[in-house]
Amino acid sequence: MTKKKICMHGVPMDLGCGHRGVDMGPSAVRITNLGKAIERLGYPFEDLGNIPVEIPQRLAPVNENARFLGPIAVCCGLLRDEVKADLDAGHFPLVIGGDHSIAIGTIAGVVSHFREKGEEIGVIWFDAHGDMNTPESSPSGNVHGMPLASCLGYGAKELTGLAGETMLNPEKVVLIGIRELDMGERKLIRESGIKVFTMHDIDRDGMAKVVAEALEIVTKDTAGFHLSFDLDGCDPEVAPGVGTPVPGGVNYREAHYLMEAVAKSGKMTSMEMTEVDPVIDTGNQTAQFTKELILSALGKRIL
Repeated sequence: MTKKKICMHGVPMDLGCGHRGVDMGPSAVRITNLGKAIERLGYPFEDLGNIPVEIPQRLAPVNENARFLGPIAVCCGLLRDEVKADLDAGHFPLVIGGDHSIAIGTIAGVVSHFREKGEEIGVIWFDAHGDMNTPESSPSGNVHGMPLASCLGYGAKELTGLAGETMLNPEKVVLIGIRELDMGERKLIRESGIKVFTMHDIDRDGMAKVVAEALEIVTKDTAGFHLSFDLDGCDPEVAPGVGTPVPGGVNYREAHYLMEAVAKSGKMTSMEMTEVDPVIDTGNQTAQFTKELILSALGKRIL
């Protein structure tokens, strides 16, 4: 990736999940001195602060099938505008969450920018979960389980319409690290046609083969790809402080290999890191790991 200016946005969102904690993720990542580390890689860097987010104590969940849908849509709309402005100015948006519902806003901004140029993007979605629920299929009503479905045009119109029309081409979307799916998600994933690499695939084939196939999919006939990285895709041994930890995830080196391959491709347009929860973390370990992964994705190398 060329040395574009990195514009960082914090999104202290926890409306999409069922508990507090991930709203402090941006602060936890900031205190690792991420900005200085990015500058040492040769990038201009600017921290543009936080996108305004309501807190759940001030709100009543109007729709139990998609809790706090309205305020989440408002926040994602603000984030969309900021991300699009970054790209319009030739900068690289780096979004730090917050729960994974923020991806709807980030992707809406990226898509809006490239649509004006007549181009489409690919997406690598790294996660333990599919995030392919809709209000009708979700067992919890938590919107952080719905963002990828929303970006593919399934679900609440308040979210699916943030870029004017369906945001993503399913043929250009890849999920990596999946190991926990709800029944409704399984059905929608099959219907949508997106490519999924589960932990079984990574165990069988290795991360190198999985990433090579993923990059081929998301870069073919696209302007590049957005990386949406949920820290719960990693094993709790290396990332204990996440919103929804699930045993059996990607290990330390596999996660770094993914990021190093992303950097080597030179095709990443934008990136977000989500679900860092310092409340259940150990010594800010997960935020520090997040910083290290970001640096690898921006080109930091072993040698």
